[in-house]
Order: sequence, then C-alpha cells, then structure tokens
Amino acid sequence: MKRRSLNILAIFFAAIVAFVACEKDDQIKLDAHMESWNTDGITSTSAEVSGYVIAQGDGFTEQGICWGTATNPTVDTNKKEAEEIDGAVYWVTVDGLEHLTKYYYKAYVIQTGGEVTYGEEKTFTTLANIATVTMDAPANITDRTVDMAGDVPYDGKAEVTVKGFCWAETQEPTIKNDTTKDGKGTGEYSRMLKDLMPATTYYIRAYAVNKMGVAYSTEATFTTLAGVPVISTSEVTNITKTTATLNGNVEHNGGSDLTERGFVYGLTEDPTVDDTKVIDANNVVGIMNAELTELEAGVTYHVRSYAINATGTAYGENVEFTTVPDIITWYLPGSYVAASYPVGDYADWTPESSPFVQNTIAVGDQLEGYVYMANASNEWKFATDNSWSTNYGDDGADGNLEAGGANIVSDAGYYKVNVDLSGSPFTYKAVKTDWGVIGDATPGGWDNDTDLTYDPATKTWRGTVHLTAGSFKFRANDGWDINYGSSTADENLNPGGDNISNDTEADYEFILDLSTPNKYTYQANRWGIIGDATPGGWDADTDLTWDATNKVFTITADMTAGEFKFRANDDWGLNYGGSLDNLEPGGSNIPIATAGNYTITFDPLAKVATVTQN
Repeated sequence: MKRRSLNILAIFFAAIVAFVACEKDDQIKLDAHMESWNTDGITSTSAEVSGYVIAQGDGFTEQGICWGTATNPTVDTNKKEAEEIDGAVYWVTVDGLEHLTKYYYKAYVIQTGGEVTYGEEKTFTTLANIATVTMDAPANITDRTVDMAGDVPYDGKAEVTVKGFCWAETQEPTIKNDTTKDGKGTGEYSRMLKDLMPATTYYIRAYAVNKMGVAYSTEATFTTLAGVPVISTSEVTNITKTTATLNGNVEHNGGSDLTERGFVYGLTEDPTVDDTKVIDANNVVGIMNAELTELEAGVTYHVRSYAINATGTAYGENVEFTTVPDIITWYLPGSYVAASYPVGDYADWTPESSPFVQNTIAVGDQLEGYVYMANASNEWKFATDNSWSTNYGDDGADGNLEAGGANIVSDAGYYKVNVDLSGSPFTYKAVKTDWGVIGDATPGGWDNDTDLTYDPATKTWRGTVHLTAGSFKFRANDGWDINYGSSTADENLNPGGDNISNDTEADYEFILDLSTPNKYTYQANRWGIIGDATPGGWDADTDLTWDATNKVFTITADMTAGEFKFRANDDWGLNYGGSLDNLEPGGSNIPIATAGNYTITFDPLAKVATVTQN
C-alpha cells in the first residue's frame, strides 16, 4: 500500500501519543476519539479503508473499520480489525463486497471497558465487474462448420457492448484471434462458425465485453472432420490477346493427401474437370499458377482452381477474364487530306499519312473517329493497313462497304465516321457535325447551344463562353443524338456522360479535342494575370475578360513595377510567359518596367499578348 501521503500525519499523531504516554502519573487522560481517514484501492469487490486514533482514553482492546450498505454502520453490522498499523494510523482491506454498490464506513475502537468509539461516517462505491459468460459444448461438427451457443447471465453491472465467440488453433484464444460479434447485453446467443479448416483442432471460448474489460468462458476444444480440400481462385494476371496467367491457392488438403490440383476453364461460368483443365505437377498445399496460351483475342473466359483428395473434388471461386481484343485501325485516305490538315505529316491518298478510325478494347467490332474535309467535294476510301492491299469503298452510295469499291464522295464538313464490322457486308456512317456547349451554366441554358468554331491548325473546336455556376455538356448539331459529358469528372469525355460542373463565373476559353479516336478531351480555361506587378500580387489572380470584337482576353488595370505571367484557372498547371509575340508554356516572367495604368491582351490560341501603358 502507498503510505507517503500519510507520513506527516503519522508523525504528528505519533507525537501526540508520545506526549500522552510520557510522565504517566501526571498525564491528562483525553477521551477516546477516532477519525475515519481514507479509502484507496477500490475494486469491484474490495476497498482499502483507513482510520486513525486521535486519543485513546484509558486504552483500547481493538481498532478497525465497520461498514454497511445503509447509513450509520456499527460493529454489529460488519467489522474488521486493523491489519496494518503505522503509529496512530491503521488500514483494513474490506472484501467480499457487491459490484457497483455504495458503502458507508466508520473507523472504530473498542476501549478497555468495552465502550465503542466511532469516527466520522464516510462512503465509497465499488466498481462494476466484468461480465459472467458461459458456453455450451461444440455441436454438429462438420469439416468446415460447428454450432456454438453461449450465455451472458450477468453483466457485472455494466452494459455488455459486444459478445460472441473467439477461437484459434492454440489454447486460450482471445478477441485478438478469430471472433464473432453476436449482439450486446445479457442473454443467450448462438452462431454457426463457418470456413473452418478440415481435420483441424480448435480451441474456443465465449466472451463478453463491458467497460470493465473482457470476460471469457471456460475453454472447449473440438476437431473438424476430414473433407475436400480448401482452395481459392485469384485474379487472372498478365492478360494479352492470346495468353493469360491463372493463379490459385490450395489452403488446406482437407485432411488427406492431394491426388491432383490445377485449373479448369471454359466459355461458361463454373467450369469443372470435365471441361478444359490444366494440371499442376505439384500435389502440395500452397500457391499455384499456370500459363494459358493460344487463347482467342477479345473473348471472355471463366476459370476455377481445383484440387482432389480421397474425399472428393473442391473448386475455388469462378473468376472471369477477357483477353485483349485486336485494336483495329482503318485509315481514310483521299483527295481532302492535304487541304484539311495543314499541320503535320499528312498527304493525299496515302494511308499512313491520313486520319483513321479505331475500335476499343470494350467493343472490338465497332470503329469510330472524327475526320475534317475542307474541300467543297472530297473523295475518299477506307484502307485496312498502310498499303492498299485491302481497301473498301461504297459502290451503291448506300452505306455498305465493298472490297475495292468506288470512292466515297462527301462535301465539306467535320464528320463523325463509324464502321460496323459485326455483319456482312461491313457498313459505315459519316455524319456531318457542328459542335457547341449547352447547359444551365451557358448563356443559352439547356435550350440553345453556344457554338464553337473548328480550328484546322490545332484540329480542335474552340470558342469563348461566359459561364455561371452550374453545369454543361458538349453536343453536335443542336441535338442530343451525339453528346459528350464526363462521368470521371476530369478532362476526359464519354458519350452521353455526366453533366460537367462549373463553380466559378467567368469567361472561359473552350477547347474540344475529338481528333484521337475514342480518346476525346476538353479544356475550359479562365485566364488571369498574376505576379508582383499585378493588383493581387503572387497570391491571387486578377481575372481577364473576353473581348469579342478583337477576339482576345483583356484587362485594364493599375500595375506596379515588377513581373507577371498569364495563368489558367488560378493554378500553375497551365501558365504562359516569355516573349509577348511568342509566349511559351511555363515561360519566363514578363516585366513591367514602370508603374502605371495598363491595358493587357492575351490570345491563348495564337500565344501572343500585348502590354500597353495608357
């Protein structure tokens, strides 16, 4: 016990006793007087209680503590003599108490004449206890399951927040091992434990948790029966057009030696050993894999791992995988190419120097792409490779393709070209498109498009639109047959995708890029200036507005001597600097030599700017 807090008082009382004891013949006898002192070490069933003797009168034959659950306890209620005495102070361990119960106690002495003297009445409250939990014997044992039943008849006077079972392959399992959670509070509960290993000995206990801790029942043990192996199928890896790696794991042999293990696969779900199988040479417990070859491109397969022992055959989960389809590229050579694509290595009637259409991994028999044709009349065909070995035209101008057929004739326009390879003959569509922006964030709302303009030099649709807070999409021909949103909420577009959100009202430069088949993107940039020469310094952009007459972003503002740059969307991901007549992404800061009022313009398409002092 800790006694440091009582040392000074003990010395004081010892001095009193010494004073009273000296010169006994002349001593003034003080009436017996007691004081209840302190409690310490309170648990759910015990407490350390102390008292001290202030004056002992003519002497005493017994000193101790009395207690009870009602006020004014006496030695006739419950009492216990002092166990440890240190001068005038003594201690008693009161035990056998009820959980979470308030007790009243007093120090006492019994004087030589039999009179009892009590100290002041004080109280303490015991703590709650851990719960009481019991468990029935394991029942209905199989190779993978067992039925368990438990009971919490007493909660220790503290709410049981969770109860269940815990088990392991070692003795005295705890809630750090495998557990169930089967409710809260007192009362009976049960559970069938599943996914046990065959032919395995387990140790199990019921448990219950309250704020005082975890209570466990007595331990039981059981051994599961022998059964089929325990096996799992993992994800298929290294998938190509014709190959794949199968992965699995034999977690347990089921209680007898394996006679075979491997994988089964086929075109339908849950293949068996009666379908195509790949046998692994090692009949052991553990990880296994196998390489499949000569698969067909773009085909969905189903695979399961399997293992066989004396009891029978076990299968892992059905796992589905699809081989990579062929990416088919058809070129669109013709008389329009050189005139329509002024930038880049493009040439008329040269397949490898022409626009193209492609399929996707998800849809292998549908080709798609966008093609611009600038001439009033344009002739073109489909070529299946970089030569003319296989080419298709349209003899009847009816959308059906014939090998070596007639040139296809189209007038000027920006076309969405689709090819369908699923039937015979192959078919195509070439739909002329004009693009715009629509939505409640745009000037026309959801009723009218704000048009974009095609720029052959960059192969993009561009325009400047004033957006408010709201959302928008891109659509062709003022209708919803062809439209794009962004279901991934980034710069990538997908057909019929989600509306694109806008939070900041400003003039935005739009760039819609449909030039790469099936990889369509957009940018919506609001431009500003930033730097120590600008009103916002290097901490805040000063926004530019769109000058529709001169087709530039502009601002008139008071500038200080210093530097600035053009920046998009209040972010350094896209910024321009350097020479005003040839701005570069990430270029050097632009100087302002003297303070004054300036008009600044910026053309993000031409990448030029002007700075004019007013």
